[in-house]
Amino acid sequence: MNEAKLIACHECDLLQWNAPLSERGTARCRRCSATLYRSLPITYDQALALSLAAAVMFAVANCFPIIALWVEGAFVEATLFGAVSSLWNDGMWPLAGLVFVTTILMPSVNIAAVIYLLLPLHLGHSPWRFELVLRVLKHVAPWSMVEVLMLAMLVALVKLEYFATVVPGFGIWAFGAVMVLLAAAAVSFDPADIRARIHSLSGDHPASHVPEAGTTALTAARAGLFVCHDCGLVSKPLARVHVGICPRCGAILHLRKPQSLARTWAFLSAATVLYVPAVLLPVMVTRTVFGTRSDTLLSGVVLLWASGSWALAMVVFIASIVVPLLKILSLTYLAWSTQLRSRAVTRKRTRIYRVVELVGRWSMLDIYVITLLVALVRFDSMATIDAGPGAIAFGAVVVLTLFAALSFDPRLIWDAVESEGE
Repeated sequence: MNEAKLIACHECDLLQWNAPLSERGTARCRRCSATLYRSLPITYDQALALSLAAAVMFAVANCFPIIALWVEGAFVEATLFGAVSSLWNDGMWPLAGLVFVTTILMPSVNIAAVIYLLLPLHLGHSPWRFELVLRVLKHVAPWSMVEVLMLAMLVALVKLEYFATVVPGFGIWAFGAVMVLLAAAAVSFDPADIRARIHSLSGDHPASHVPEAGTTALTAARAGLFVCHDCGLVSKPLARVHVGICPRCGAILHLRKPQSLARTWAFLSAATVLYVPAVLLPVMVTRTVFGTRSDTLLSGVVLLWASGSWALAMVVFIASIVVPLLKILSLTYLAWSTQLRSRAVTRKRTRIYRVVELVGRWSMLDIYVITLLVALVRFDSMATIDAGPGAIAFGAVVVLTLFAALSFDPRLIWDAVESEGE
């Protein structure tokens, strides 16, 4: 075996050989069809230029107002940071922290990490502690939700038309540019190619840490090999241990995620309990001269539908009501069937997990909409909007289901079929 050639699927643990691809080709696992790697054109300078542009536009987006309102001579505008501050000042610090982390902190770290890696390469140098930065980038990227924020801004624009004259601010256009630039930069950025180029610049070619002899084992675990989830390295443990250290990036290695099912059940149980108040309790309280109205998640969808914004109503309904419930049900099914060591429909169950990972972030939509409305509708005795207790419960459900998906190890699905000799 060879470190540079041997790979293991991160979803089913199948050992496979790294084969050359045509440009823009994609290699998929022959057992579960997961994407293993892609062959992208080496465009470091393009990714660097896009990331630098994204950094500039992200700074602009956070300095200028997102949306402005006019109501009978009164004028209110808000930046994203101002919206977070409004939640904090109202005592909704859990929501304020969640919005700050996912829309300001994590995107900032994501952009900074890419620039930190690519700028030295552009100048012909190797970045210091690049493996640590690549690890940070891998864990930060899923929590950067600029695209969800952009959709939330569109929904907020529609809802705010009932209160005042809405004027899109320069910040909303800047956030749109950031979303496009980050998506383009992600397409041009390949951690494996970055790692290979850095090693070639430094003349450092790490020695292989896998056995040279062949093996008939189907999976890395049966071959006694560790697979790093951060850098993908397949390595041989130094001794017969269940925990190791990745010789390339320093990540802690396990044959399987420790206590995967137990932690998944814990997060799912908490999310299930909180889903009930998240749906039933008001997520938003509107106070006007005509009285006070409390809106739940479902009533917000009804308001959009009644206003004629059917497409947005369907998007919000799916993201806020359907997706969290389906995530809970899907992960419950996966954890239950895996714990029973079911051998049925393993490929379909893996696909279900893949979909859960993909759509989970979009449940943050309503949290961002509430944040914007709370910050903007501040007209003293005329009209104010406050976040309700249901918003905190819903935010907790979103975070808990994200953690449940991260805790679940899809390789456990396929461990049950190993006794059949697959």
